[in-house]
Amino acid sequence: MAAGWEPRPSTDADGAEWRPVLDVPPPGRQRRWTVFLRWLLLLPQFVVVAVLSIAAFFVTVVGWFSALVLGRLPDPIFSFLGSVLAYQTRVTAAAALLVDRYPPFAFDAPDYPVRIELRATPLNRLAVLFRLILMIPAAIVSSLAQSGWLAISWVFWLIGIVLGRLPEPVFGATAAVVRYRMRLTAYTTMLTPVYPKGLLGDAPGAAAQPAYSATRPLRLSTAAQVLVWLFLLLGLAGHLTSGTVNYDTTDDDYRAAAATRTAN
Repeated sequence: MAAGWEPRPSTDADGAEWRPVLDVPPPGRQRRWTVFLRWLLLLPQFVVVAVLSIAAFFVTVVGWFSALVLGRLPDPIFSFLGSVLAYQTRVTAAAALLVDRYPPFAFDAPDYPVRIELRATPLNRLAVLFRLILMIPAAIVSSLAQSGWLAISWVFWLIGIVLGRLPEPVFGATAAVVRYRMRLTAYTTMLTPVYPKGLLGDAPGAAAQPAYSATRPLRLSTAAQVLVWLFLLLGLAGHLTSGTVNYDTTDDDYRAAAATRTAN
């Protein structure tokens, strides 16, 4: 994360809208045994993330009222929510096989290869008031992408075990989903006033800039973009199938209840 929490411009030097940044090193070799046991090894981290998420929810509620009054998040709230988001992102990146290094049990992890950068910028009070409504489209996109990734994550897991690394398209598409989720959370918790974008990678102008990390800028190959679209389609199919199953179950229950009333 950024070292300080002082207010910063909400735009880059060229006037472009600035969004929270995810830094992940380029894909490299991974130990096959840690890939095989990755989610089992991360179980303690998942528990910590769950506890932190509960605390962050209540702090976000307080931050929402504060932002309505002040037009920004108070520094302690911004610092806490930013630290929680950084922690969550490190665990998510490790679970998604983007890095092989185990995330530390600490808010401050300057030596960990996965980092995020946030800027404490002013907030539009009207956008804060309607934040829950405004976030719905991005939340749907993020949910579909994550559901689609989970549906075929076992394939990526097998690839990681066999090759000892993730191929570039898989790495890029996965990083795009992780970054979009991070940006959505930052927007939801009012850590940024900028709406989440960039699921298919950065715009050509941003992508032409010198590379700071493998995800800054995030340049997705055609194969990686196809994978992202596949995530979205699989996620949509899963949601539609789930809805159909629930509907059929409800209909069967209704018919069974009607038959019982008739028998009585």
